[in-house]
Amino acid sequence: MRNNDLMKGVALGVGIAVLVPVAIAALAPIVTPLARSALKAGIRAYEIGRERVEEFGETVEDVVAEVEEELMDSQEAVEEAAEGSDEYSVKEFKAG
Repeated sequence: MRNNDLMKGVALGVGIAVLVPVAIAALAPIVTPLARSALKAGIRAYEIGRERVEEFGETVEDVVAEVEEELMDSQEAVEEAAEGSDEYSVKEFKAG
């Protein structure tokens, strides 16, 4: 019984070893264009994604620059107001 199972296993292994290269050779003309199409689609998706990330990065940089400018403007306005209130206090103090 064991000898019979061993022979079946060997026959199956040899059959697979012979048929797999034949099957690959037969399917290569079909699989190659599909693989190329899949690679092209993947490359296109990568390029589109990279462009979107670059655009997003530029948008973020623009927003950050605008916010920094607004902060600088508001800081300058606060400093000017503080200088103006100091002068008023001094004038008010001298008059009083």
